[in-house]
Amino acid sequence: MPNVGMKKLYEGVPGNLFAFACRVSWDNGNQGILSFVSMTKLINHYEEAIGAVHIGNHQMVIYPDAAFNLIKRYYPDLVKSK
Repeated sequence: MPNVGMKKLYEGVPGNLFAFACRVSWDNGNQGILSFVSMTKLINHYEEAIGAVHIGNHQMVIYPDAAFNLIKRYYPDLVKSK
């Protein structure tokens, strides 16, 4: 069963996984920056939902500001201020 529509089983899980990866990146001194390859139909979704930037072909990047916002959204107890 796909994770779409009204019967989504895993609401928020993908965002949480990206937030976790950004947090690991941040903790390792990389300012939360991530890059990943997206399926074509998800490019716009990733831009809107997690603030990723499409840099060509299927390549996506999450830059520090978007990474910080994801970490703040999913781990608010860890974030005091930017």
